[in-house]
Amino acid sequence: ECFYLREFRSVSALRKAVEDYIHYYNNERISLKLKGLSPVEYRTQALRAA
Repeated sequence: ECFYLREFRSVSALRKAVEDYIHYYNNERISLKLKGLSPVEYRTQALRAA
């Protein structure tokens, strides 16, 4: 989704885009399946409850 129809001028630009997207996906994106939390927030909450 992040890379569809997008061109990168260098390998480092592609690498940075991948790193940014992974950070977004794990830390900022909310998921209704995870009770409206990001994956990291959901895991942290589960660890606190244990």
